[in-house]
Amino acid sequence: MYRLNVRDHFMIAHSFRGEIFGPAQRTHGATYVVDVTFQRRELDNDDLVVDIGLASEAVKAVLGEFNFHDLDELEEFHGRNTTTEFMARVIFERLVTAIQLGKLGEAANGLDAMTVTLNESHIAWASYEGTL
Repeated sequence: MYRLNVRDHFMIAHSFRGEIFGPAQRTHGATYVVDVTFQRRELDNDDLVVDIGLASEAVKAVLGEFNFHDLDELEEFHGRNTTTEFMARVIFERLVTAIQLGKLGEAANGLDAMTVTLNESHIAWASYEGTL
């Protein structure tokens, strides 16, 4: 399996509901370093996994939807704990939509899988991986 990874970051504020979260029930900030790994069994006709420039632009656009926002204030997340794991899936789904809309080029339709990893710190991160 071939893999290509692009990296970006975004900053948010949010809070969690539930005793399990302890002090994180209060509003707090997070800066995530995001790695998106695109995978395919065979390279495309240009010997690429996916166009790195288009992939980088798509990741930046998706993360831009959340950058400098308080996730508690976004209607789509009302009633949800926007954990690192949860947000990895949200970003994955938005990137799937970008692929379907052609924002990563026609060759991206040949991708087999993608992993979105949100690095919370140097000791903790979470990912969502799925087939395409």
